[in-house]
This record gives sequence, C-alpha cells and structure tokens, in this order.
Amino acid sequence: MKKSVVIIGGGAAGLMAAEVVSARGVKVDVYDAMPSVGRKFLMAGKSGLNLTHAEPFEKFVSRFGKRKNEIEKWLMDFSPENLREWVSGLGIETFVGTSGRVFPKGMKASPLLRAWLRRLTEAGVDFHVRHKWTGNISAEDGGVSISFETPDGMKNVQADAAILALGGASWPRLGSDGEWVGWLEAAGARVEALRPANCGFDVNWSEHFSARFEGQPIKSVALSFGEFRQQGEFVVTREGVEGGLIYTASALLRDEISANGKVVMSLDLLPDKTQAQVREKLSRPRGSRTMASHLEKTVGIKEVKAGLLREFVAKDDFVDPAKLAHAIKNLPVPLVAARPLAEAISTAGGVTFESLDEHLMIRNLPGVFCAGEMLDWEAPTGGYLLSACFASGRAAGLGALNWLGI
Repeated sequence: MKKSVVIIGGGAAGLMAAEVVSARGVKVDVYDAMPSVGRKFLMAGKSGLNLTHAEPFEKFVSRFGKRKNEIEKWLMDFSPENLREWVSGLGIETFVGTSGRVFPKGMKASPLLRAWLRRLTEAGVDFHVRHKWTGNISAEDGGVSISFETPDGMKNVQADAAILALGGASWPRLGSDGEWVGWLEAAGARVEALRPANCGFDVNWSEHFSARFEGQPIKSVALSFGEFRQQGEFVVTREGVEGGLIYTASALLRDEISANGKVVMSLDLLPDKTQAQVREKLSRPRGSRTMASHLEKTVGIKEVKAGLLREFVAKDDFVDPAKLAHAIKNLPVPLVAARPLAEAISTAGGVTFESLDEHLMIRNLPGVFCAGEMLDWEAPTGGYLLSACFASGRAAGLGALNWLGI
C-alpha cells in the first residue's frame, strides 16, 4: 500500500519537505491554515527575495551562532550553491548582488512560488488550505492521527508520518502565530521560549526628536556593543530604531536586555574619521556661527545625526571640543526593550534539538518531524534564514523517508 505523509505548514520548509518526500512516490498532503500557501515567503520577497548568500561556506555556517553545528549538517546536504541550482531548475535565474546576497533576477518571490507549486502539483502533492491544526496529534500503531478545523467542520487525518513546518511567531497575520508551542510541550517536546529576532528596539526619544525625525535613515555609522562592531545604517521610528544595522546586532542586544533589563549601544557617527581628527576640526574658531552650523561646517554633522547628539549629550559638553568629539565617536544610546515578537522579521527559540533525533523527529512523537523556523535557532538577515529553512525542510523530508524505510 502506498505510504502517506502529512505536512502542516506551506512555507519554504514545508514545501521543500513535500518535494523531497513526493519524489520517492509517497502520497503527500500539505495543510495550511491560511487561504493560500507561501504567504510569508511572498512577504519576504516584497522588497527583493534574498534567497541566500554567496560568501564562502565556512563563513556562511558561522552566521548561525550556537546552533551552527546542527545547521551545518543540513547545509552540507543542501548548500547555498545547491539552492541556486535548484532555483535554476524551476526556470528562475539568480544573481549575486554587490553585498554578496543572492536574488532571483526578477527580484520577486511570486514567479518562483508559482513554478514550484506547479511542479509539486504535477508530482501529486495535494494542498488543503483553510485547514488549521487543532493541536491534536497522536503517534501510535506505526502512524499518526491529526485533527484540523476546516470551513466544513472538524476533520481527522491519518498518515504514516507527519512533518510540522509551522514557522515561529513573527508575522502572525501570515499564519505563523506560535500556537503550537503549548501543544508540543504537552506532547513532551521541550520548547525554548519564542523571542523576536532581527527586530527593532524601543528608545525613550523626546517628543521633539521622534516627531521631527521619525522615518529618517541614519547612514554611515558604526554600531558597537561588546566585541561587536559593524558599519551600516538604520532608521529612526516613533518608538525607537530598526533596520539592517540594528537587526545584525539584535540577538546580542536582545539577550543583554533579557539578562540585565537594559542595554546601551554605542554609535560612531563619523566612522571614517579618528577622534583626534574630529576634535581638531571642532576646535577651529566658531566665530558668530551657531553650534548647529559649526557642526555641519567642520565635521558634516547635521539633521538627524545632530538631533541624536542633542538627545544624548549634555548641553555643556557641546562647548568642549574634546567631550563633543568623544560623544560623536562613542554616542551612548540606551535601548529600553525589543519590539514585540509580532513585528519581528523572524523568531528565536523553538523546539530544542535535544527533543529531536538526528533526523529531526520528535523523540516523544515517533513519526512526527519538525522543520524550519519552529526549531530553536536563529539567523541574521542576508539570505541565511531562508537558506536554512529550505535545507531543514529537505532534512526533515529525508528523515521521514528514512522512518518509512523508503
């Protein structure tokens, strides 16, 4: 009799698991709570689908922090280069951007998703949308039993194995709401608390600053915290800060707030100049110029960067070139809290690897596998998260095939 696998979650990990399993002649049914699959995948491509990164493999793997050893196993089997070849097989060409990030030539996610769904359908994969898992799952007698809420009422499904690819808890309106946490904990899996990753932070701006500079980019600055230092840019929000440079440091900043209740990041507003050079320029006679004009004429600081100085530097320090130069090169910006998980780009925490076997099967639920962002790992933006989601879906699919003896 033909074996069957149920996959819950129609994102990158779930669809990749469906491809791997269906390729071996197994009956595959994909269930998703939303009206269509791949919604978060499409959102990821809204400003250009960053599939992966072209940097050397060892450096790529190092981006996954404490979980790099586990994730390296997935990536050894489905590397960034393998991903590009796979995308090419769907008729989509890719290119490497100036930052090393890899994109489809058209930049959009929709052509890739359409081609992929067409191939999966041709392989016999059936899709069931508006089917929300209730949390009811049992694994016994060599199979699994799962219940769904559907537009037509409750539905119970039997299969030989199941793969859970439900995502984390960021972007809940796209389907990843994290409701599964309690359900899997009740089933005996250990789950690390879900936390925001690649997220913004709250800052106690003055009303004047937030009203004037909300939405303004802060370019060509360097952010330092502990041993971390990187140059880039970010954006001022009404509540605080967000954007690429902030996201890159967000895991460190978030964990420091969790441990100590607060964190102060340091900004170098002029990373291409030394503190001595800044001090020398600021020491030039100001004459009748205002301090704002003096800052702009001597070191080029104006508008939002000048506003930042006004927020965090004492008024008396503006007349002392040495103190002002130090502040420009080491501006302390206190962060109050990470923004809510629902606003984050991705999620940290999830099902621990200790709860899984080497094939990503939940030890306490034989025949039930996990993949993607619902596992306990995180990655920075730059193609790392999506690349590892694809690779984890493949690993879980192969794990299910191994369990079925196929």
